[in-house]
Amino acid sequence: MSFGNIGKVLAGQAIDAAKKNVIDAVVGPEPAKAPEKAAPAAVVENIGAIILGQVQAMQRPLGDDKELLVTFAAGPEILRVTEIFVPSIHVLVLSGIDSGQNLTRVVVPVESAVLVCKVVRVVTGGKPVRVNILSPRKPD
Repeated sequence: MSFGNIGKVLAGQAIDAAKKNVIDAVVGPEPAKAPEKAAPAAVVENIGAIILGQVQAMQRPLGDDKELLVTFAAGPEILRVTEIFVPSIHVLVLSGIDSGQNLTRVVVPVESAVLVCKVVRVVTGGKPVRVNILSPRKPD
């Protein structure tokens, strides 16, 4: 390639670049393309179901010589939970016996429920206590 041809090619490239700059200045940059699919909404975890699943998983394999001791502390009160009722995915109703041997019920938001679960031996000759888990009936 001769110097004359190289000069023409470089001049053509310079003119093309100048035209592109002028057109971009007038038209503006290309707008960003919108994403084709919106990101899926975050899946909300059902914390109550996770808690109940853990309690059931701990209790299920126990034999007649062991029981699951589930307690819930609310201030100075400590409740031995014998039943958990789930009226909605946001609320747990814990029933059991308090330290004064009184039948007690606590209604608690799922996010605030802190249950302590221990596997303990049943008193000799005693019957193991099982935590009863109730969920609301589905409408017919």
